[in-house]
Amino acid sequence: MAQTLREFLDSRPNLRYIFTGGKGGVGKTVTAAVLAYQFALEGKKTLVASLNPVHSLTSVFGQNLSGGQFRQVEGVPNLWAVEVDASDVVARYRENIAKRVREFLKYADIPVDAGPFVDIAVTNPAFEESAMFDKMIDVMLNEARDFDRIVFDTAAVANAIRLIGLSKIYGLWLSRMIQSRKEALSLRVQLSFRKEKVEEEVRKDPMLADLLDMNDRFTRVKKLLVDPEVTAFFFVTLPLTLPISVVKRFIEQVRAYDIPVGGVLVNSCIRADEARRAAGDEYLQNKFREQMGYMQVIEQDLGPLVRSYIPLYKSEVHGLDALKQVARDMFAPADAALYIA
Repeated sequence: MAQTLREFLDSRPNLRYIFTGGKGGVGKTVTAAVLAYQFALEGKKTLVASLNPVHSLTSVFGQNLSGGQFRQVEGVPNLWAVEVDASDVVARYRENIAKRVREFLKYADIPVDAGPFVDIAVTNPAFEESAMFDKMIDVMLNEARDFDRIVFDTAAVANAIRLIGLSKIYGLWLSRMIQSRKEALSLRVQLSFRKEKVEEEVRKDPMLADLLDMNDRFTRVKKLLVDPEVTAFFFVTLPLTLPISVVKRFIEQVRAYDIPVGGVLVNSCIRADEARRAAGDEYLQNKFREQMGYMQVIEQDLGPLVRSYIPLYKSEVHGLDALKQVARDMFAPADAALYIA
């Protein structure tokens, strides 16, 4: 039998980094907020960080959490939230990249306008994900180092895959850049007449120092991301064909990057007793019959990973009272029979 959400978390007392992901509109932000809310109630200093360009934490908690700053959630001791300002992160990342390109051209004595090179560097398709990945590293290693648990609400599946995928690509790119830089510096020393002076410049090379610092940060984060004792990725799905298919593909892709899978949370399930009470509601009866088929698919394809079934609510989750109700349901024993006739 699969571990429930409570059993899984109790078996990982050192868990610190929790991610939620899945197709758009399945309830990633709500589940991230509930996980963070529950951790805070249990006395753990917790941060919930939205990496989603379309933030929803403000709506879910029913209070203003915007602005890109850590804000304490009113009414919940131990809980802070941040909606990462993507535009601000991208602007600062663009400035850093431009600085590196200009330093490289200056160091190599290449008298050309750096503008076109900067434009090429900052307009690649994964630039925003790269900037957000860099921000995530900052949160994990620096900005939230005093927190016991950090819950990341990632963007919809396509962006999240590229974000997580950077954990491997970033490392390969850094290794290549560092090797190239060392080779270039070595050649400069060999070709110079004043070797002592050049060797001193090489030791102080700002670009190599920058690359080595980036590599050190990445190596530390990579070690955390692949450690199942401290990191877990939870997938959220609805009992519908497309979200289930997306989660199955997503699990394979995340495992390919060695990111530990925490489990699957099945959201917006129609309870069997409510379906019985609404026997005259044709729409609800049709949806419930569809759901029973999808429940069989979930049990067959994802069964060992299902940690929780969350019921469909009559209104959207908004405010602390609603989160409290979702927490009760999400941390209850995962009983699929409640949602099958």
